[in-house]
Amino acid sequence: MSTCRRTFFLDKLESSKNHFERALDCKHTEFDDLYPYMIEHPQFFWYKRYVAWSELLTIVKLCEEMDIPWSERFTERQAEYVNSRVMSSKVLDCWYETNDTREHVG
Repeated sequence: MSTCRRTFFLDKLESSKNHFERALDCKHTEFDDLYPYMIEHPQFFWYKRYVAWSELLTIVKLCEEMDIPWSERFTERQAEYVNSRVMSSKVLDCWYETNDTREHVG
């Protein structure tokens, strides 16, 4: 595989991880711009996280199919969550290792 393609997919992986973490932190994402009327609905933030999680899983699947190592971009626990493919309350509550080391996305 060309270095250019590998870099492209790793950039997409980083972008989708950032998108998920912004959704997790209830920060603005492009999803907010697509559905501004949804912000008033209680299920909006859950749905926004679900969409970001689905995007992340799609990019990871493509990386796997192209033999691009993706897990090194995540903590061990985060990689386990991604491998399980289920966005559970544990993923939402424990994505960041601890509250002390939590890195918020900018």
